[in-house]
Amino acid sequence: MAPPGSELSIDAALQAERQFVLTLGGFSLEVAGAALVTHEKVPAPRFNFVQDLGVGKERQTAFFERALDHYFQRALRPTFRVGRPAPPHVDAGLRRLGFCPRGEPLTLMLGERRGAWEGPKQFEVRPARSDELDPVVGFWTSERERPELRSAIDIAWHHPNPFEALVPLVALQDGGPVSAALCYRHRAAAGIHFVATRPTARGQGAASALVAYAVRERPAGGSEVVSIFADSARLEARLARLGFVAARSFVEYELPASAELAIPPPGPPTPPRWRPPRAPARA
Repeated sequence: MAPPGSELSIDAALQAERQFVLTLGGFSLEVAGAALVTHEKVPAPRFNFVQDLGVGKERQTAFFERALDHYFQRALRPTFRVGRPAPPHVDAGLRRLGFCPRGEPLTLMLGERRGAWEGPKQFEVRPARSDELDPVVGFWTSERERPELRSAIDIAWHHPNPFEALVPLVALQDGGPVSAALCYRHRAAAGIHFVATRPTARGQGAASALVAYAVRERPAGGSEVVSIFADSARLEARLARLGFVAARSFVEYELPASAELAIPPPGPPTPPRWRPPRAPARA
């Protein structure tokens, strides 16, 4: 596989992210212009997004109608990830549909094993045990979503498909878990997901220790690319200190909480812009 930062590595990381949602019970519909990643039972933006949107000006109306119809029929609020800088016609089209760009970009970061930071010594970082699954899942979900996600993680962890592996990681302090993450590998690309720390332990380096462990030890098996997303400049800078490099940046568009899940009317009808040629009338 090509070195981190190349287009092949980026494509592999994005594919691994789609596969991560798929292995947890979602699906991906690939259409001209983007992939519509969907999870009907976990209605969170993290599982419902349009990945790497790239659509021409003359085709965007049909694309947006198709994409929004796909999500709105399922009462889901997707986010749209558009490569920076966002093309003016895509930005205008999404804003017209009620979507607003987040204040900070979403950045795909790629890391290498060499020189990985060790992390603070007060944390023990290791793969979670099977009997720790319930407290680990509690880091990421509310009571409503917990049973669905717990079952999906349990199946993917203990019964993986070929070419994949999923491993929950924990950072422990004084014998108890204070931070957790998921490491998922698809073929030769691994992603670090759901990094979370208990409020009482934040700012001490537990999350950084988890990420450094995932890059250094590759707990999900041999992988040539390790990726993680940064949703703020502060997190991007922190990951850069751990040896990650920014590979691709996206503008993430989302719907306000007050927005209705409906496509605005197209306006008054207009005559067709093109008509098929007619055969000459017979004498």
